[in-house]
Amino acid sequence: MTDLATQWLGLNLRSPLVVGASPLTDDLEALKACVEAGAGAIVMHSLFEEQLVAEQMAAHRFIDSRINTDAEARSFFPESEVFEMGSSSYLKRLEQLQNALDVPVVASLNGISPGGWTQHARELEDAGASAIELNLYDLATDPSDTAVTLEERQLEVVSSVVEQVTIPVSVKLSPFYSALPAFVAGVEAAGARGLVLFNRFYQPDIDLDELELSREVVLSTSAELPLRLHGMAMLFNRTTLEMAASGGVHSGDDAAKAILSGATVVQVVSALLAEGPPALARMTDEMNQRLSAMGYSTLTEARGALSLDNAPNAQTWERLNYARLLHGWK
Repeated sequence: MTDLATQWLGLNLRSPLVVGASPLTDDLEALKACVEAGAGAIVMHSLFEEQLVAEQMAAHRFIDSRINTDAEARSFFPESEVFEMGSSSYLKRLEQLQNALDVPVVASLNGISPGGWTQHARELEDAGASAIELNLYDLATDPSDTAVTLEERQLEVVSSVVEQVTIPVSVKLSPFYSALPAFVAGVEAAGARGLVLFNRFYQPDIDLDELELSREVVLSTSAELPLRLHGMAMLFNRTTLEMAASGGVHSGDDAAKAILSGATVVQVVSALLAEGPPALARMTDEMNQRLSAMGYSTLTEARGALSLDNAPNAQTWERLNYARLLHGWK
């Protein structure tokens, strides 16, 4: 059998299968079951800076309105356990998971400003996070905001966080960079330790009957995996950053493909939401059987074996996008 133990971001993991950021973070018993089923680490759902700012502003408006309309309210300020602002509930949850689970717990942060990211990153480290996963996604709606300025702003965020914390920082990217290797080089220069490829975004549809946006969340399928495989195979040996595959992993074979393309770990979400923790046990057995049948005794031996530099027919990776355009592949 293949030894599935691995190191990721300096953390010792018994398995490369990681519970990705999802609502499961709010269910401690489910997370315990995931660990029992073989999860190597847990990534919490994201702490959104803009959401915290909005909550704090709403709280201040509430307090100001009381002060302006009620003389007795001049001495009013709600008790902290009744009226909680900021990231305290997230930090308490992080501490609870670290105490209850015997695997690393990675905090996830999605912010919009270098100052905000830095402040919350320090809080996450102080609360005991094993590492921090930064979600880099900045929706460009301003015509004057170019790709260059957007990427420079994102790299400034990475640099500011890395400078303020001592725990490892991994950066979760979207697949929409025009020159991914060049941007990844910037992420590496900024001091990050890892990459997560790629983020899956909520994609609202239009309800024609109600004439409104539909916000139904659609789970991934294995059909989304090749985009991740292509990105990792292209970057393997071109960066020292450790890569995590995220999106489209539903079977042990999917996980094995990610490892062979260059992934250090594989994040699983949709399969868990659909099947529950037993999905991890199933995927662990499938991955182990597949890699063992291929003759790999460790993950290190398998990692990157089918990357751009190592695959016998590596030109397929380079021609993949052109072929899709030429033949209209979906």
